[in-house]
Amino acid sequence: MTGRVAAAACGLAAALAGTSALAAQYEFLAAPQINLSLVYRVDKLTGDVVACQFAHNPGRSDVGPGAFGVTACYRSGEGASGQEAGEYGLVATRHEQEGGVFRVNYRTGALSVCYLYFQREKQGDREAIADQYVVCTPPAK
Repeated sequence: MTGRVAAAACGLAAALAGTSALAAQYEFLAAPQINLSLVYRVDKLTGDVVACQFAHNPGRSDVGPGAFGVTACYRSGEGASGQEAGEYGLVATRHEQEGGVFRVNYRTGALSVCYLYFQREKQGDREAIADQYVVCTPPAK
């Protein structure tokens, strides 16, 4: 019986270790802009950056009964994905009007500025937002 208990304990320890390894794969950071509910997420191994934002929209049909808003997430665009393997993190400036963050590679010391990009297109007499996604500048040291 002792062997089974020890084996079960080892299995549980291995499962918990795997869970903590997966949980540590991402880092999250809010944009420093004080009136912007935008949070960036970086994959610490690949450097891929996405962003999510809370949208407060009462009375809209896309919000279920009793809901107070929606979470909108934006994909990785140019420069925000496809990085070489590294040890990535996010750093915010202390500028309270800054909507972007820095993606840092702790192994190489390279930095990129990442921000939510609004792709606009002309619709008659006005411009409309056609798409939104995260873009990052090329890494620099």
